[in-house]
Amino acid sequence: MKENNQGIIEEYEITPHTLMVSPINYGSKIYARIVEMEDEFISPFKPLEIIKKSCEFFGSSYEGRKQGTKQLINITHKAPIAIDPTSSIFFFPTTSPLRPQCIWLSHEHVVSYDRLDSKHTTITFRNRQTIDIAVSCSSFENQLHRTSFLKTKLIQRIEETKRKSFYLFTEANGVKASRGNVKVYTALDIQN
Repeated sequence: MKENNQGIIEEYEITPHTLMVSPINYGSKIYARIVEMEDEFISPFKPLEIIKKSCEFFGSSYEGRKQGTKQLINITHKAPIAIDPTSSIFFFPTTSPLRPQCIWLSHEHVVSYDRLDSKHTTITFRNRQTIDIAVSCSSFENQLHRTSFLKTKLIQRIEETKRKSFYLFTEANGVKASRGNVKVYTALDIQN
């Protein structure tokens, strides 16, 4: 992360400490306001550009992450994004990511939300900071649930892969199971 003398950071990737990335008017342009657990930054990039760059930083493209979301949970509109599933970095948009007012929120850091009125929701983050967003409570809740579903599906896949790898690895190293008991053969057993 590079910061220039005007308080604007030139480079930023989302981390496990990032709470949200929201648009902010900066002169005649839209920049990104990045809120972390204990800090806040302004970036000359739009929020979606920060999301895309962060996906690339963690080894995938934004389009690839969107395709993954579609394949796992069949969501294409306002799709949640697994920026880095191994660090539990899942973000979701409050509206279409192409709209300038779209805010990206960290699923991990949302602890509660309340209906402010029919078109506004108050969100409380893990650090007790609150924000009011121009999204209905039901729409916000839907996005939160979609992201939970994506996270659950990815974790299931990862755990399934670990189980398969464990059995393949243990069989390859001479572990045999019979009637629930596991016998591990060592190099000494094989020589005798």
